[in-house]
Amino acid sequence: MNKRIAWGIMTCLSLGVVLVVSRYFSLNPAVFFPQQREVYLAHEAGILIHIVGGVLALGLGPFQFLSGLRARRPGVHRWMGRLYLLGILLGGSAGLYMSYFAYAGLAASLGFAALSVAWLFTGGMAYRTIRAGNSAAHRRWMVRNFALTFAAVTLRLEMAPWMALWGPTQSYEVVAWSCWVPNLIIAEGILRGWFRPAGRARRSTVRPADQGL
Repeated sequence: MNKRIAWGIMTCLSLGVVLVVSRYFSLNPAVFFPQQREVYLAHEAGILIHIVGGVLALGLGPFQFLSGLRARRPGVHRWMGRLYLLGILLGGSAGLYMSYFAYAGLAASLGFAALSVAWLFTGGMAYRTIRAGNSAAHRRWMVRNFALTFAAVTLRLEMAPWMALWGPTQSYEVVAWSCWVPNLIIAEGILRGWFRPAGRARRSTVRPADQGL
């Protein structure tokens, strides 16, 4: 039941952000962040490719974790997975390009660039492991990858409090890292059983070969 509730919250937040960012397709300058408006208008192709990839990944990602869909509709699961990874390729590549123009300078650029590289790498490992027939490792890499995809949600949840506390420049410097590093740590903790109650602690089933390390 707890897993179902967590999945429902994750899915609602993901689809909510998909709806919010879809307005960017209008290219109406009023919908862009004021601090980034000029940059986005000067690099429309880059931001649009990033948004298309992000929308694909964020919209499809939660449904890839439905075990019932995998079991009953494996063909649907595989095609959704291909579209998801295409979204990662598009969104990650364009995100890496756009990180060079990030508001607030070097700290924000490095944070968003690192996110893009990690997003592409974990997506590549998810693809590589499933092609090798290692479903267990594939699922673990997908958990890590979607934790990075979910940065689109955590960034928007965090931005308002950071802006109220520090203002735009420092907020972008912080959120460029805080929107994804904790997500990845939590995902790794889930995979390794760090959050199990002490009385139910079990030996981790993660093997080096499954981790891809």
